[in-house]
Amino acid sequence: MKTLNLFFGALFFSILSQAKPTFTKVMMVVLENTNYAKALEQPFLLGLSKNGALLENMSAETHPSQGNYIAMIAGDTLGVKNDNNIDLISQHIGDLLEAKGLTWKIYAEDYPGNCFLGATSGRYARKHVAFLSFKNVTSNAARCKNIVNSTQLDMDIKNNTLPNYSIYIPNLMNDGHNTGVSFADAYMSKKFGALLLNQKFMDQMLFIVTFDESQSKTNNQIYTALYGSDVVTGGTSKKPYSHYSILKTIEFTWNLGDLNQNDKSADVLSDVLK
Repeated sequence: MKTLNLFFGALFFSILSQAKPTFTKVMMVVLENTNYAKALEQPFLLGLSKNGALLENMSAETHPSQGNYIAMIAGDTLGVKNDNNIDLISQHIGDLLEAKGLTWKIYAEDYPGNCFLGATSGRYARKHVAFLSFKNVTSNAARCKNIVNSTQLDMDIKNNTLPNYSIYIPNLMNDGHNTGVSFADAYMSKKFGALLLNQKFMDQMLFIVTFDESQSKTNNQIYTALYGSDVVTGGTSKKPYSHYSILKTIEFTWNLGDLNQNDKSADVLSDVLK
């Protein structure tokens, strides 16, 4: 009987291991300040949710923007309650990725480069590039080079040098911050519509579109959709997810461990992934 139990235990473990997603790349695009229902009225975002999977009960963590961007990569808002320039001494997903020999990069529109730490530059805003809020990035020239102008994306696709983990940060016009979600939706269609059909881009990619926060101060429900070969096409989930669940899913899939923050107890997005 003991031998039989060991056999079925090993079989169960094997099945669980096989069920783990197989994506080797993640790109997350973050849009701004839109209620869930309003985002779903937009043609590109609606189409993405139908061709991919939609999280119907997804919430951001806080208001205003910056704390949510911090939460996406650090598993906690780390006490950030405003959009001022900050310098944090804490771990983030970049640390976990590098410990496993994996790569990361942030593609930020209108970013001036050279580890620019000013609050704004034209339509670029530092508050939306969370890695620049961590001292172990900004004090390290090599790591700071992982934050690049978005024009680098096309070259990385062409050269098959996309990182394992990336975030694409549109500028203050294209993310809807200064323009509204309809403008952002049209931009997303133009920028990413063709890329989602590009095999070099989508090969083993988990593509995620989310928002930093809602417009509502009482209900922080946000649109989030996933797309890629690991995603259940047309899938929906009513589970109460947050940005921490996206972080947890990446950590789980790539055996990264965790940051011992809210990511540790967050649920994996298992019901919308194969």
